[in-house]
Amino acid sequence: MGVIQTVDMPLLCNADMSPAEVREYCRLDDAGNSLLRAAMSQLGMSARAFHRILKLARTIADLEGAPEIKTHHLAEAIQYRPRRQA
Repeated sequence: MGVIQTVDMPLLCNADMSPAEVREYCRLDDAGNSLLRAAMSQLGMSARAFHRILKLARTIADLEGAPEIKTHHLAEAIQYRPRRQA
């Protein structure tokens, strides 16, 4: 995917994406949406965590050379989330 060009300046890393850029560059298919919804519900993730997962999944897909985020990229990103202590 490389460096994403924005109007103001290029993003140097996926972590710099704004919520609008996440919506544009981190689109998921139906299976990915279902997985992320289930993870958000079961893990009690916030909107901030939601965006962080998508950015990480985009990075994992980039490292693999994949143009789209696949379910296995998303699953890997979710597994890196710290577990809440009860």
